[in-house]
Amino acid sequence: MSDDLLEANAGFYDAHERRDLAAMGAVWEHSRHVVCIHPGWPILRGWPDVEESWRRIFSGPGRNQFVLTNEVVEHHGDTAWVTLDENLLDHASTGTIAATNVFVRRGDEWKMVLHHGSPVAVG
Repeated sequence: MSDDLLEANAGFYDAHERRDLAAMGAVWEHSRHVVCIHPGWPILRGWPDVEESWRRIFSGPGRNQFVLTNEVVEHHGDTAWVTLDENLLDHASTGTIAATNVFVRRGDEWKMVLHHGSPVAVG
């Protein structure tokens, strides 16, 4: 189960790096239950708002590359979550985002229902 979940989680970051809206859409559940909290953004609820946020991000100037560390998978029944550090590499800067990605099992697939990213302060 952990391998399938890590594969679904990797699909999220692959879609992000490729700026591929269709691939990002394949990762997420398309329902009113989904929630996305990008660093510095208000809470987005429901697939239409979450999808629009990715459309806006992908059309912007940033080109992030992710180095994922500190990944831990937990699951309970048909719900699972991955906590990790997103180490961002960009042409202009670097930084770390602490993230939580929550998935639900739909048939044989894990679908994301929540992504929450929070900047890690450099101390």
